[in-house]
Amino acid sequence: MTVYRVRPESTQAAVVAALGDKVKHISVALDEVTVQVEPENYLAAATALRDAAGCQFEQLIDLCGVDYSEYLAGSPGGQRYAVVIHLLSVSLNQRLRLKVFASDDDLPILPSVTELWNSANWFEREAFDLYGIVFDGHNDLRRILTDYGFIGHPFRKDFPMTGHVEMRFDAEQARVVYQPVTVEIREITPRIIREESYGGLQ
Repeated sequence: MTVYRVRPESTQAAVVAALGDKVKHISVALDEVTVQVEPENYLAAATALRDAAGCQFEQLIDLCGVDYSEYLAGSPGGQRYAVVIHLLSVSLNQRLRLKVFASDDDLPILPSVTELWNSANWFEREAFDLYGIVFDGHNDLRRILTDYGFIGHPFRKDFPMTGHVEMRFDAEQARVVYQPVTVEIREITPRIIREESYGGLQ
């Protein structure tokens, strides 16, 4: 049985036709289409991508947060936090990457797409837990990977490598206790090879 896949250029044209002026940027690279929209157009664009005749992206395969931190080359407006979702159209055999940047770095908020794709539920919780991105309209937005009393968001690039607190089991109290981190932060310096013929290399 031969399976036909829609050419990326055809997917790109269908997305542009469905979204119109909601498209901020669209590109094709490595046979994959990436479209970027403004945060105020995110939910409407996602709805159009799911329902438009030439798109029909019925499945959300993945949703993740991104922290560009000081590396703002990927963020034309200089925003720090982005959400990237990967969509699949089973009926048309095509894929799409949708990217949106949160407008406020101090409190990144974006609409939830759980009403469009149920699979976004745990993905949005993960992005909230690890990056601190709040999804407005999510009906159960709570941490999913870190501990109940965890402070901070560990995938943010300014989060300390050793964390803020550590936990251990205290035999005297017969329970888990939290305490300040006791791990000494070390700067790892790469070895400098000074020998000209080190390892047999001339």
